[in-house]
Amino acid sequence: MWWLLLAGLAVAAAAAAVGVAVRMPGRSHRGALAPLTEGERTLREELRRHVQVLASDIGERHIWNAGSLDAAAGYILRHFSGAGLSVTEERFAVRGAEVANVIAEVEPSVLETETETVVVGAHYDSVVGTVGANDNASGVAALLELARLQAERPRRRRIRFVAFVNEEPPFFLTSEMGSRRHARRCRERGERVSAMLALETLGCYSDRRFSQSYPFPFGLFYPRTGNFVAFVGNLRSRALVRRCIGTFRRRAAFPSEGTAAPGYLPGVFWSDHWSFWREGYPALMVTDTALFRYGYYHLAGDTPEKLDYGRLARVVAGLARVVEELAECKGRSGESGNRFRLPSPDPNP
Repeated sequence: MWWLLLAGLAVAAAAAAVGVAVRMPGRSHRGALAPLTEGERTLREELRRHVQVLASDIGERHIWNAGSLDAAAGYILRHFSGAGLSVTEERFAVRGAEVANVIAEVEPSVLETETETVVVGAHYDSVVGTVGANDNASGVAALLELARLQAERPRRRRIRFVAFVNEEPPFFLTSEMGSRRHARRCRERGERVSAMLALETLGCYSDRRFSQSYPFPFGLFYPRTGNFVAFVGNLRSRALVRRCIGTFRRRAAFPSEGTAAPGYLPGVFWSDHWSFWREGYPALMVTDTALFRYGYYHLAGDTPEKLDYGRLARVVAGLARVVEELAECKGRSGESGNRFRLPSPDPNP
């Protein structure tokens, strides 16, 4: 009897934990997608052009391909500047090479003593041996277009767009990650980062059944068709995940799934949002789920023609609404006054 009771309690606890992880506001879009709007068609072509330049014209982007990181950083800097944003570089030395995060900011309408910052980031380096069209030229393309779309709107919070260097191995999960350097400096300066969104591999979508896989146990709770965008955070970022996916589902007619799960699970921490967790900031990853859907992940076949730019444009248009509400842009419906409590740095996120 005691064993049965303990087993029942264990099952109940597991079910409760799963409920916390997978229960999200709103409903994912179902059914056919509407034709692209004129604005989305323009956005599609801009996204395609960014990916083409980064993945084809520049190619592999890492310190072992001389000049590639500087070329990519220069391209990003020019487009941030062209959108009328204030741009800086955060430079540091790694293994005998000088590298840089590229940062653009949109200041709030009224500067306050404790102005909060929303960080939107994407890494622009690629794995050795691949030009990284989906991983992560797609994320950088989304970053550039989100920055352009947000440049002129009045808002309560600062929005910081950051193109991070050195996310890929051998730098991943080390102090040499560009996002690790930036997140640590945010904490050292006492910045109030209310939200961080990492844009990671955003260009692969399929309507084929069983095109989506998962690490255990997520396959028990999520769809097996890889036609959705995912919002992924750890348990401490659950409020942020729920707010972002709730906004996305209200404002974008595109399939979406969300999870707030233990940060140590496979796939949950695999991008630059991990660096912000380390400093106690709420952060999540927006992704097409990478290797769990995309067969060319970290391979030479990750080239621009593999991406679905139409659906990428729909995702970016939806994310623009998410960023607007996080920054509480004037003239948009949002959740005003819903502020995130900033916890202390967490050594084991």
